Amino acid sequence: MKSVSLFLSSGRRGSGSQRTGLDDPGASSLEAQLADPSRRPRNRRSCKMSDDPKAQAQGSGQLLPKVRRVATSNKNTAKMIDSFKKQTHFTRQEVEALCRLFKKLISSSNLNMLNGGSARGGKSIIAGSTGLAASNVGEGLDRAVFRELLHNTFDLVTEEVLMDRIFCAFDRCNDGVIHLDEWLLGLSVFLLGTIEERISYAFLVYDLNSDGIITREEVFHLLRNSLIKHPQDEDPDEGVRDLVELVLRKMDQDKDGKISFNDFKIAVLNEPLLLEAFGQCLPSEASCNAFLSILHY
Repeated sequence: MKSVSLFLSSGRRGSGSQRTGLDDPGASSLEAQLADPSRRPRNRRSCKMSDDPKAQAQGSGQLLPKVRRVATSNKNTAKMIDSFKKQTHFTRQEVEALCRLFKKLISSSNLNMLNGGSARGGKSIIAGSTGLAASNVGEGLDRAVFRELLHNTFDLVTEEVLMDRIFCAFDRCNDGVIHLDEWLLGLSVFLLGTIEERISYAFLVYDLNSDGIITREEVFHLLRNSLIKHPQDEDPDEGVRDLVELVLRKMDQDKDGKISFNDFKIAVLNEPLLLEAFGQCLPSEASCNAFLSILHY
């Protein structure tokens, strides 16, 4: 708002300086020219309007497409926001705020690259160009900036493999970046999702190879870093294998040695604490509320 006010005030100063030009000697004959039409300048093309209707129509025709494009763009943006509101758990105000945040992340990162690269040794933390309408033009957030957002904004401190899988859960197109629609749809589940939505999300995160099954090996890999290893242990992984067997007995409903989506869903519905049994993949309630409150400023 301050920059807009400065812009408007500078415009007023400019127009005022033009008006003060009437006080110079060259402007003293203005009243005489107005009183006597014969003394008015005849070759002031900039002040003369064409009498040709075709020329007038041509001039206005050059302006109309621009006005129509702006009106169409605003209309499309309003429709897009309404569509996202219907597809997510967010209010219209929250959708608009998240769109602005998405655009700001991209714009600020592009500015950093123009000024000599990002804080990560010149590596781009944003992929794509600026703009808001863009899930179909290739703009989006890459893994680095998304991981930083999870860590700094939601206090999500988890293993690297889970960070990558959370990114994949958002990146529905599987093209290496999170687009605007994926950003909004993903955050809707991440922050406000129903238990069913969160079960689907968590299963997608834990299914490391995306084959629809969480195997014994995947459970082992996910739990391996969750236990404190003691140097005196002859086999540090023995405790992990014992935990894997315990988890499978609890969650493998059909006893086939692996966890299907149906197995996972039944287990979580019976015991909600099992939702993040293989590592943190969702923010705390406190961090969710803090983030949502910012959207209302």
